Parts: sequence; C-alpha cells; structure tokens
Amino acid sequence: MSGDPAPAEFLLDHERTARIGFGEAVYCAGKSPEQIAAILEASRNTPLLLTRLDPGRFALLPESMQARLDYDPISRTAWQGEPAPLVGGARVAVVTAGTSDVPVAREVTRTLRFSGHAAQEIADVGVAGLWRLLRRVEELRRFPIVVVVAGMDAALPSVVAGLLPGMIVGVPTSVGYGVAEGGRAGLDAMLASCAPGLSVVNIDNGYGAACVALRVLGQISS
Repeated sequence: MSGDPAPAEFLLDHERTARIGFGEAVYCAGKSPEQIAAILEASRNTPLLLTRLDPGRFALLPESMQARLDYDPISRTAWQGEPAPLVGGARVAVVTAGTSDVPVAREVTRTLRFSGHAAQEIADVGVAGLWRLLRRVEELRRFPIVVVVAGMDAALPSVVAGLLPGMIVGVPTSVGYGVAEGGRAGLDAMLASCAPGLSVVNIDNGYGAACVALRVLGQISS
C-alpha cells in the first residue's frame, strides 16, 4: 500500500467568473503532487490558473501534465489551457523596488495575463536611488492602476502614492533581514502610510494584488 495520501475531495468554483469577473485559482502550496494532478485531470478541458506551484511539486507531476501547462518557475505560476484574449493595451504598471521583488511582481503580471490583461513591468526603482523612480513618473501617470511591490522598509508604495493619481496597490514582500525579515515591517509600513488612498494586500500576495486590479478594470470596462 502506498504511503502517499489519497487525493482530497475538491469542488472548483466554475461560476466565479460570472459572479465577479475573473475565475478561480488553485493554490498549490500545501497540496501534494497527487492532489494537484487530480485537480488538473478533473478540469483538463477548463482553463485554470495555478499559484505557488514550486519547481519541486511541478517536477513530480506526470510528464503529460507538465507538457500541457504553461509554467513559470520565477513566479511559481502555471496555467492550463489558453489564457483569456488580451483586452487592449496595458492599463496596469507593476513596479518593483528591487530585483529581489521580481518573483512576486511576476505573479501579478501572470495572473493579469491569464485573465486577459497586459501589464507593464518596471523593475528596480526603489527609494535608495530615488532618481530611478522620478525619471519614470511621467510614464507611470498614464496607467490607471499601479501595483508597487517592495520589501525591506517598503517605502516605495508611499512615495508612488504621493506622486501618482491612479489606483495604487502596495504589495509587501518577505525580502529583507533583521527587523525586515519575513515582510512584517514592510506590511506595517504600508498600513501606516500617510499617503492617502494606498491599498495594501498581504505579504508576497501578488495574486491578491492582481485581483484588486481585475476588479477595478472590470468597473472601468463596464
């Protein structure tokens, strides 16, 4: 008898797109490769977004399933089937304080792309070299939504929210050490920001930030 746990029962939310405008994602952290494979097999004819699918779990999936997934190890995301067709040009900018924040930012852009929206990535414009951000301000003004991904002291979202008129979504990352380790200092800094109108999601939650953007884009388009 195999020592592997039997795949748990699951019930995918196929009506979510009709209700809120974008579909369900499968959160793979904490699931065994067998459980992930069972979900993929049951939904093989349905486009599906997977998040937090680390390379180790991906490597343990059957090769036939690996072949039909569009997998990105940087963001640890994958999608089964074709993403939604693109709706116009990019209306979301995804800004990172440093290159260490790119994996979380890439989760944002991949989630948006799966739902049919392009995003412009602007990397490594943290406040330690403020000139890097200031030279991109006019470019950023044309985006109605700007997602700002930052670790350490996570000051960048407050600065961006004080410069730009659009919807600003802050994503603290777990990048850092000492008091910044784990991302709690960055989360607290964003929540304590005096920049009015800054929205904040949980630590490393690129998927959640993308969902905020999708809700706003749905209202802009309606």
